[in-house]
Amino acid sequence: MVAALEGVRIADFSHVIAGPYCTMILADLGADVVKIEPPHGDAARAYKSPDLGGDSTVFLSYNRNKRSVVLDLSAEEGRQVARDIVARSDILVENFASGVMQRLGLDYAAMEKINPRLIYCSISAYGRSGPYASRAGYDQVVQAESGFMSLNGYPGKEPLRTPLAMIDLTTGMFAAHAILAALYAREASGRGQYIEAALFDNAFGLTAYFTMNYLVTGENPPPPGNSSPVAAPVGVFHAADGRFFMTVAGQSVWRKLLGVLGNPPVLLTADFADNVARVQHEPQLIQILERLFGQAPLAHWIARMREGGVPAGPIRSIAEAVNSPEVKERAILGTAPHTKVGEVPNLRLPLELAGTPLRAPHGAPVLGEHTRAVLSELLHYDSGRIAELEQKSVIPPAPAKIGD
Repeated sequence: MVAALEGVRIADFSHVIAGPYCTMILADLGADVVKIEPPHGDAARAYKSPDLGGDSTVFLSYNRNKRSVVLDLSAEEGRQVARDIVARSDILVENFASGVMQRLGLDYAAMEKINPRLIYCSISAYGRSGPYASRAGYDQVVQAESGFMSLNGYPGKEPLRTPLAMIDLTTGMFAAHAILAALYAREASGRGQYIEAALFDNAFGLTAYFTMNYLVTGENPPPPGNSSPVAAPVGVFHAADGRFFMTVAGQSVWRKLLGVLGNPPVLLTADFADNVARVQHEPQLIQILERLFGQAPLAHWIARMREGGVPAGPIRSIAEAVNSPEVKERAILGTAPHTKVGEVPNLRLPLELAGTPLRAPHGAPVLGEHTRAVLSELLHYDSGRIAELEQKSVIPPAPAKIGD
């Protein structure tokens, strides 16, 4: 069996997180992703974090299954090599600052002329047109501006950003969705198209029913903390020796929770009879539940609720999650071969396709690792042409073999 996108090629001009995550999804699905990097490499390679082989864990997390080609795009010869790669590609993904691809002569209008079937995906902070196109943007700033950050935290406290670059990641996911849709549409039309994905659009869209509530009621929603504005009881609860998270949404699950608790009369009142009543009387409900849960250890309640069909789970650290039975059973963690360090840890894409399985993982590429292979095998440049590009510093010198 072959992967779903086997035979699809991507010219990847993206860097940091949003673009690289998009192209890694497509690489895992089988696409040949040619990552075009400047001589100093993707900036994420040098992020301050633990590293393996000189590359940060941020870079390693979002660049699996790609080939790295180093080109100096400030030189016309470098731009010509890039155009040659694009001419032989199905998809181009970029997330430079607005105007950069135009200055390089690699914008959609120019690339469509050399490759009418090209699907061109441009990822930016605020879109590529209008008064905000040139504004510098970053995940956390967009979280703040879009209202997304105001929903994270507790009433009366400073709002919190998400610890993960959630807007980058979800923008990358939406961009991958759009690219797949464009590939499908190309089967009928025979032509590619231009795609835009903007961090701000995505962040604002993710506010979803909070924004809908405001539009309907005119009331600005406060941050809910760990509770829910639409269901109760939802949140962190405390057993005698530990914490867990529980979500009770709807009457069916509420009845199951009552059964787990032994149908205590204190909960069988009109104040808690339905979801609307429970949300209205949430403080009293939480107080009662905390008293009841505090009478037995965590393992007791988790076992009872899992048996009774109540969604609940212990609050784990990353270390505890890594060693959890769920991670082991789902085979989420593994290793991937890496050219420089032998192998690296790997978190697989959370998808399973029975007929077109994901590509076997290979760790993120070493900077420029595949430059000569791509120029030779894909572009059919001969050794003289490659040597000329090296002499002009358009491509770097051939790296020493690992172990030399």
